[in-house]
Amino acid sequence: MPQPDRARHLALGAFFHPTGHHIAAWRDPEAQIDAGTNIDHYLDLAREAERGRFDFIFLADALATRHGNLDALSRWPQYMAYFEPTTLLAAMATVTRHVGLIATATTSFNEPYNIARRYASLDHLSRGRAGWNMVTSSNQNEARNFSREAHFSHADRYARAEEFVQVVKGLWDSWEDDAFLRDRAEGRYFDPAKLHRLDHEGPHFQVRGPLNVARPPQGQPVLVQAGASEAGKAFAAAHAEVIFTAQTDLQAARAFRDEMRERLRALGRDPDGLKIMPGLNPILGRDRAEAEAKRDALAALIPEALGKELLAPIVPELDLSGLDPDRALSPEILPATTNASESGLATFRRHLAEGMTLRQIWTRHANARGQNSLCGTAKDVADHMQEWFEAGAVDGFLIQPSVLPTGLSTFVDAVIPELTARSLFRQHYEGQTLRDNLGLARPANRHAETGPHAAMAIL
Repeated sequence: MPQPDRARHLALGAFFHPTGHHIAAWRDPEAQIDAGTNIDHYLDLAREAERGRFDFIFLADALATRHGNLDALSRWPQYMAYFEPTTLLAAMATVTRHVGLIATATTSFNEPYNIARRYASLDHLSRGRAGWNMVTSSNQNEARNFSREAHFSHADRYARAEEFVQVVKGLWDSWEDDAFLRDRAEGRYFDPAKLHRLDHEGPHFQVRGPLNVARPPQGQPVLVQAGASEAGKAFAAAHAEVIFTAQTDLQAARAFRDEMRERLRALGRDPDGLKIMPGLNPILGRDRAEAEAKRDALAALIPEALGKELLAPIVPELDLSGLDPDRALSPEILPATTNASESGLATFRRHLAEGMTLRQIWTRHANARGQNSLCGTAKDVADHMQEWFEAGAVDGFLIQPSVLPTGLSTFVDAVIPELTARSLFRQHYEGQTLRDNLGLARPANRHAETGPHAAMAIL
């Protein structure tokens, strides 16, 4: 179990897109060009993340290919063919012992029972290292793969998500921790008083239960969230234990962390039970000039059609095809609201208000999807991380290498020693589970808290 008085240090996650986060990464000669279907590539990345003592690996997901300009998309393989993430993380679990394993799954186009079972299984397979990134999906194309002409409205997505997560948590508590007796002599495998049927009836789901997987080793996998709208922040305050967020300004990041911690207090949750981890895209060189040259070389590989295609899902209501990529545009061209990502639209609006052109926006976005991108030496990157951490703006960072596998190896070899030398990062893993290493408490089973229950028939 985590030690409450242990020294506070940075939490670190490693976020993997197949060839790297930059949209032109696959064209870099150092990238693993067939990464999306190369299991050895991912197993090597998992070993490398554990060598760097990262808290966890994170894999994003979508339930649709990109739709749009096929000529542009043919120059960007990243979202077109890649592994289902929980399957991939299960394979990664076999070659690692400590690093956590977090994957995205949408509450919009899944069923709670399937998700509860999948992540409970991953937690058992990894001996307590699983995490679930709960998303409502902003990809409009997913709806058409699930018998819908349009996505749920923003409000409906979060109403469904709230009930979805409550059901999943209830299913994870189907079995009490000591339910399985496995008593050969007495001939009883489990204690029937410690099995609990859910019998959930709600506006979105009717789920009888119980779950046919034992309670996860962590009690429940670590719950992660990434939305920054008002609805997203309310949802995170109620459920999340880690928040992935896009923050490029220290004061704004500190304000966001303060706000989220206050929201937890208002709900009776311990604010130290939440880790705020903005994305960080480090482009490293032996000096700043070398790092900037790497950045510029990648930017030069982005054709105009692909740059616009990258931005299109942020503002699906706006046709970018005829707009001059090198002329400053008024924020007035943007819609007032969107059924895609509200936080993405807000970021786009801010960039236009700052006078940025479309080319400048897609160049910045290409590095790390709107996250903070830093060019410099290992010392420069460590200085930035230390400043934000010590200012109370973050609990850690989600590292997003531009090119894989080299970007991860460079970070492990150059930045991790800098952070360790400054006592900002661990010298060894603290425990066996993801919760242990993040310093998060193990949730009690809600049934165990209220004493034994009568056995329920399950057939």
